[in-house]
Amino acid sequence: MKSLIRFFKYAAVGLIGTVVLLTVCGLIEPRFVNRVDEIAQIPNLPPEWEGKKVVQLSDFQVGLWLDNSGTAKRAVQRAIEAEPSVVLISGDFIYHPGPNSTDEIETAVEIVRPLIESGIPTYAVLGNHDYGMGSKTADPDEGLAMNLKVALEDAGIVVLENESVEMTLPDSTGINRSLYLAAVGSLWAGKADISAALSNIPEDAPRVALMHNPDSYENFPPSTAPLAVAGHTHGGQIRLPNSPQVSWLRFTQRDEVHADGWAQGYGAPGNKLYVNVGIGMSIVPIRIFCPPELTIFTLE
Repeated sequence: MKSLIRFFKYAAVGLIGTVVLLTVCGLIEPRFVNRVDEIAQIPNLPPEWEGKKVVQLSDFQVGLWLDNSGTAKRAVQRAIEAEPSVVLISGDFIYHPGPNSTDEIETAVEIVRPLIESGIPTYAVLGNHDYGMGSKTADPDEGLAMNLKVALEDAGIVVLENESVEMTLPDSTGINRSLYLAAVGSLWAGKADISAALSNIPEDAPRVALMHNPDSYENFPPSTAPLAVAGHTHGGQIRLPNSPQVSWLRFTQRDEVHADGWAQGYGAPGNKLYVNVGIGMSIVPIRIFCPPELTIFTLE
């Protein structure tokens, strides 16, 4: 009996120690940015774009208690150092602002302003938190989203919703020199319209698709999104080591979850989705085995 009591005593101490250690690590891990380099193959890519870099940033979540604004600033600086041709930001600049969202919006703008000051074309979509939506059933705050959009655009960020833009490189000449960007609005806010985002892109033209919620991706027709990028999931935020799909999301979401990296076997043929784990966090300011991410795509 004594040995059994001793066993449970040591087991309890070990369990408490493990929880404390993971909590400490979970508070420290969000302060480091993991650079992820990927190759993205895009059909009919113009020669001028061959080997060029596209950076993705996502989910700053400014306004969460103990938020990750410092890490977001460092991620932006590392993005600038990579000398990309384009930066794409896949939404959720802010978290849950109070009645006055001015401070959160100003902080988000200051985080991304260096991209524009460095002369890097930067495009963004808004996420559910940018509409004040912490759940699918919440009412979207159109005023909040508009204030954020205006502030970002005043700083030089191009904020898109269900539309496309023709991206060209400086000093490029001739025909067939453009890479198109199809940008989809917030799914939870009822703003996602795939057809509208694709409507002005010529058939077979090279393109990248940008969205916040990866669930939008499944509605792209075949071969219309050879490189699609999304965020929203935070990679699960807390997960087992080297197991990106084994996270709290897997056990709390009823539908299929694509939390991190390339989504295998998902979407229509000819399309490919990458899910960025983001910079910020949700509910609690902890990441465990899921560090903040800066993604750099080299185009082929």
